[in-house]
Amino acid sequence: MKNKILLFGLIFTHCFVFAQEDAWVYLTDKLDVANSIANPISILTQKSIDRKTNHGVAIDSRDVPVNESYITSLKAATGITVMAKSKWFNAVHVRGTEADINNLTALGFVDHIDFADNNLDSKRITKRKDKFEIENRHVTFVYGNTQNQVEMINVDDLHASDYTGSGITIAVIDAGFANVNTMAPFQRLRDAGNLLDGYDFVDRTSNVYASASSTHGVRVLSTMAGFVLNQFVGTAPDASYYLFRTEDAASENPVEESYWVEAAERADSLGVDLINTSLGYRGYDNTNYSHVPSDMDGNTTYITKGANIAFEKGMLLVNSAGNDSFTGVKAPADAAGVLTIAAVDSNGDHAWFSSIGSNTQPTPKPDVAARGEASYVIGSNGVIVQNDGTSFSSPIMAGGIACLMQALPSKTNAEIMQLVRDSGSQSGSHDFFIGYGIPNLQTALNMVLDTTNSTQERFKIFPNPVSEKLQIDFPKNTESVNIIIYDILGKQIIETEVNRDNNTIDLEYLPSGVYIAILQGQNQKENTFKLIKE
Repeated sequence: MKNKILLFGLIFTHCFVFAQEDAWVYLTDKLDVANSIANPISILTQKSIDRKTNHGVAIDSRDVPVNESYITSLKAATGITVMAKSKWFNAVHVRGTEADINNLTALGFVDHIDFADNNLDSKRITKRKDKFEIENRHVTFVYGNTQNQVEMINVDDLHASDYTGSGITIAVIDAGFANVNTMAPFQRLRDAGNLLDGYDFVDRTSNVYASASSTHGVRVLSTMAGFVLNQFVGTAPDASYYLFRTEDAASENPVEESYWVEAAERADSLGVDLINTSLGYRGYDNTNYSHVPSDMDGNTTYITKGANIAFEKGMLLVNSAGNDSFTGVKAPADAAGVLTIAAVDSNGDHAWFSSIGSNTQPTPKPDVAARGEASYVIGSNGVIVQNDGTSFSSPIMAGGIACLMQALPSKTNAEIMQLVRDSGSQSGSHDFFIGYGIPNLQTALNMVLDTTNSTQERFKIFPNPVSEKLQIDFPKNTESVNIIIYDILGKQIIETEVNRDNNTIDLEYLPSGVYIAILQGQNQKENTFKLIKE
């Protein structure tokens, strides 16, 4: 009898073992690819970089690690064991029953599945492709409380075109971020893997969420990245964020300027695109340290000089003007390299507290304005409230600009800043209250993409959307054009020259998606187009 039981146990175990299948789960995308390639030391050792450089080997998306949030989701799936991962294939080796593995196709980040068993009928499980995927994937947000502050700068129009900050990395330099890692209004941000990292320069700890001395950073971040279904949507809900604490809320000391410069340097090394700072410095607890009004000249304070270097390094800096009304803007909002944001109320009128610029600054300040009076924000308890301050007009604007940067990946920080100014409601006549006015970010985009207002004959591209061959229609007296195509993360995909006699480009191999095409011909203004590949 004992032998029979043992034999039955062996047969049962044998069947159970072989009920488990092995498969490779291929993923749709990776996290922050463009910035990782731009900053290869974040993903490779220096020795690896040197070897690739010496042998002419390109650093590409295959070098970027697999998105760990995807692996976490796979581990949490019913009946699934994660066995291995490959960044080169952007794939994860899993083990489970055939049914449980097939169920993984319901996850949005799973592209397809290959089973190791060649005899399985469903060896390759591929999602059915929707031929109208691009047209149908436009984001539709119900903004709820944030409707006014989002619509005021027309960033909702950018969102409707799928420009939601994806691929843009923002550093938020502020006072405190308690509970951002656990609060429900940031769950969407965390689930997407877009809450990247952080550091507390005041307490010298990597736990940027530990300090509960201020909720200011939480509220600032919420205006860009917060999301509460049908109630609250930040201006850049799909951007990626680094959080840096540099402000000690318990005191005012110039060491905070030094902390800020450290944070900006780290942001640069991490490949950050945009910095939002809702801080300002002039008076200190020790009045001997305090700056005088003439110091707000765009060149004197330590933090302002650091901000100008950060601008030279290619980052776009957005800073609150300050809440001191006629006392004027604070550092680093006085810097020429900073886009300084004033506050208005829900009607677009200058908020009583918003700092006013002067001729002391080397460039007109403030630059532009956004809603900062009775702005809707989220506190560290997860509750939506209303707060006053240029501290909130600044990130509301910064998030909108991140969406514009996504739409115009070839534009420099200076070019984006000028587009924002030029789209302002007072673009023709700056004042010291709201600068060039309230920007219309859709207008800023149209200044580049819209061909209807140009007196110069321009290139045309068709068909758009395109499935295979893209044709170029040349202006008169232009025989050739240089074409550069970027993906929505800002990575250059194609650069080629096309002439009038051979005016097509084969894009059949290009993956479906949204791209930006830049056309530059001899004696022609640069032409930029949004290109959709079917």
